[in-house]
Amino acid sequence: MASDLHDPYLWLEDVTAEPALDWVRERNDRTTGEFTENAGFEDLQGRIRAVFDTDARIPYVRLRGKYLYNFWRDSAHVRGLWRRTTMAEYRTDAPDWDVLVDVDELAERDGENWVWSGAQVLRPGQERALVSLSRGGADATVTREFDLERRRWVEPSDGGFFLAEAKTDISWIDVDTVYVGTDLGPGSLTDSGYPRVAKRWTRGTDIAEAVTVFEGEQTDVAVSAWYDRTPGFERSFVERSIDFYNSRRFQLMEDGTLVRIETPEDAGVSVHREWLLIRTRSAWSVAGHEYQAGTLLAARYDDYLAGSRDLTVLFEPDAHTSLEQYVWTRNHLLLVTLSDVQTRLRVRTPGPGGWTDLPLEGISELTTTDVLDVDPVEGDEFFLNSSGYLTPATLLHGTVGEQIEVLKQAPSFFDADSLTVAQHFAVSEDGTRIPYFVVRGRDASPGPTLLYGYGGFENSMTPTYSGATGLAWLERGGTYVVANIRGGGEYGPEWHTQALKAGRHKVFEDFAAVARDLVERGITTAAQLGAQGGSNGGLLMGVMLTRYPELFGAIVCQVPLLDMRRYHLLLAGASWMAEYGDPDDPAEWEYISRYSPYQNTDAEASYPPILIATSTRDDRVHPGHARKMAARLEEQGHRTWYYENIEGGHGGASDNAQLAFKTALTFSFLWAQLAR
Repeated sequence: MASDLHDPYLWLEDVTAEPALDWVRERNDRTTGEFTENAGFEDLQGRIRAVFDTDARIPYVRLRGKYLYNFWRDSAHVRGLWRRTTMAEYRTDAPDWDVLVDVDELAERDGENWVWSGAQVLRPGQERALVSLSRGGADATVTREFDLERRRWVEPSDGGFFLAEAKTDISWIDVDTVYVGTDLGPGSLTDSGYPRVAKRWTRGTDIAEAVTVFEGEQTDVAVSAWYDRTPGFERSFVERSIDFYNSRRFQLMEDGTLVRIETPEDAGVSVHREWLLIRTRSAWSVAGHEYQAGTLLAARYDDYLAGSRDLTVLFEPDAHTSLEQYVWTRNHLLLVTLSDVQTRLRVRTPGPGGWTDLPLEGISELTTTDVLDVDPVEGDEFFLNSSGYLTPATLLHGTVGEQIEVLKQAPSFFDADSLTVAQHFAVSEDGTRIPYFVVRGRDASPGPTLLYGYGGFENSMTPTYSGATGLAWLERGGTYVVANIRGGGEYGPEWHTQALKAGRHKVFEDFAAVARDLVERGITTAAQLGAQGGSNGGLLMGVMLTRYPELFGAIVCQVPLLDMRRYHLLLAGASWMAEYGDPDDPAEWEYISRYSPYQNTDAEASYPPILIATSTRDDRVHPGHARKMAARLEEQGHRTWYYENIEGGHGGASDNAQLAFKTALTFSFLWAQLAR
């Protein structure tokens, strides 16, 4: 095990220092020279780019009153267009889009590498928007105000809201007032780099004069304040995120006092009109009732604040079924459940006789469906997105109680006629059954196989369509596998919580169990099995390399956490201590140290070839993790390739061209290693 007392590669954490960037460029040149300088790569990259750029893609929208808003990138608009249209136009094959912001023009005018990060439209008038733009795709953004009626930016000299680059939290109260948390100098941010102070800021005043409405602790993850503009239910709220999974919520009264919403700190809490929803993450005993983790409860909000604990169970999990998503329309609650990682949709509706429960009809059982958008203020419309590993995305539209219609259909980007999808279960070390999906040719023999995993933060890996994966991997005869390992949310909160901190080893054991099961079933061999993961999944890949190298023929490790001795000191790392533990606590470092990849490399071990990829502009997971791991593996003589995109943020790419290059590089590396 490498010592954590002296780190000879600490200098690589200096993100933009020339020596570090020279190190990056040298390795980029080697990697691109080996895997991209050939006609086959150019063809693959071009085909993938065509998938990302095609006008045949579904232009996904957000419903805001009478307008549908969309952000769009293609080959002619590399940085993208923010635009809107009406529902009547959207139903046509060629909608007439009203372009609001051309990010390419803006970037050229400003001399900045702007990447779109989103916009908040002021409702109901929709005359102003708060636009967020990042440099190179970072999490930190610049906030600017845009006049939707005059099609122009509202400059600070004209009273416009403007905030310099920071991890800002901002939202409208009214046209002249916002709630904001941002970098205001020493003490204004938490150790995780997010706002510690929430303020009410009035147009035309300096932000230094903004009124503080709440302050959290330095050790918190973040604090935020927001305003509910629902007519008849106008309210302000404040949330203090103590760690990644525990928060305290308050209603902020007009006189500035706070009223605590007394719910479990680890529960999900939301307020809609007269209703309070509570989704438990651990067992909760209240008013003589015991509610298991993953239960969704409803109460009348005003009654609950007054002390009532009259709760209605809207969903209760079982051994196979969990609640994946719940979204309000104006009058109904849409529930998306997972039953052995396959979706079902239901509608719960409050009424004088209690809550009704009906299935949402018209949804294919062979696809994964989620609620894409609703308008919880003005009606009961909803948009659903439905797709599967072999089924291109379908955009569905409906109104609760009426028939669902197919609104848009994405094209097929690869030939799926000879492919099939199967679900299998592997058995992990503690006897837990771990589901996974296999996508391959019907008559396929053992061959190159890519196993993807994440395993963290209660994120579920559900079946979805990927044109790039299909044409770059499946069409070439590869097999694609997704593992639904613990740490995710496929079976509810406990599927995640049992893998927290000291239980982290279960994530790694689950993934290794799936890898072994693939070989035992004759789907592939260890030499032909590749593994891929990013971010928390990049940590998973680092552990596969250092703990289970014999199971894999190649590994792709993207935007990863790898130095778990210092992760909490780098960028947003402190916010994840509820997931992994505190390395400065000897008891917690004891179990973290057993798996931390950077501290567990072995010069004498035989590791499979690895491609480590990250982004210079990733201000969530520090690129130093990837850089230092690559340097250490190189020093020890392991087969290591490295690529770092100078832009891209945590997603690794800031436009379709970069994304196509990164994707083609990944599949070219894997095919070169596994198809031998």
